[in-house]
Amino acid sequence: MASDNPTKKKILIMDDEDAICDITTIILRRLGYDPITVSNGDDAVKAYKSAKENGNGFDLVILDLTIPGGKGGREVMNDLKQYDAGVCALVSSGDANDPAVISYQDYGFSGVLMKPYNKEKLSECINAYLTTNKN
Repeated sequence: MASDNPTKKKILIMDDEDAICDITTIILRRLGYDPITVSNGDDAVKAYKSAKENGNGFDLVILDLTIPGGKGGREVMNDLKQYDAGVCALVSSGDANDPAVISYQDYGFSGVLMKPYNKEKLSECINAYLTTNKN
């Protein structure tokens, strides 16, 4: 779980689709970030807590809104907020009509990353967030 480079921004990605995790990891590494991926809500909470307790917390969390058969972004965000009120997270979804996308702040999210996204959209969203929310 330790970062290869302590100056790199660490990003936790939760998505149940392996292809999205794989592509997002490749893109983020090329952009100079240190990504960690998990496929479900329980693992996301564990990874977040473990990194924070080890003094190497995440700078940003990207949470898929819907995880079939498990905790989705809303539930994970609730758990993370209870553990760390300062958690910084983006909700990721392909459903622009979902209330958690429309009113993301009401659910504790700092922003929205709409699916499908490409390298440019991902980079723009993360850079804009990290620039305005210096952690």
